[in-house]
Amino acid sequence: MKTALIAVCCLVLVIMLYATISASLHQDIISATRQLWPDPWFRATLADAYCGFLFFWLWVAWREQSVVRGALWFVLIMTLGNIAMACYLLLQLRHIRKGEDLHRLFSRTVSP
Repeated sequence: MKTALIAVCCLVLVIMLYATISASLHQDIISATRQLWPDPWFRATLADAYCGFLFFWLWVAWREQSVVRGALWFVLIMTLGNIAMACYLLLQLRHIRKGEDLHRLFSRTVSP
């Protein structure tokens, strides 16, 4: 299961990096937001994404033992979105030993 999670995180990371770099080469985010903001579906999709980021960050904040690290992950997740979320999961998965149950991933124990 750990291998499958790593594969999914890497796939998300590659897709999001490709999509973000491609979009950035086409148009900067400020002008794109100005152009798209009037569309209610853009605003709804943006709100949905950021609510999801917030829920994920709540789990991260619960897991992290340091307020500073929790705050740093908040900034990373809110600015980089799924890129930061995939990186966080990959960092946490490295602490799970081969054959070990994934329950530790869903507990507050961060390191071995």
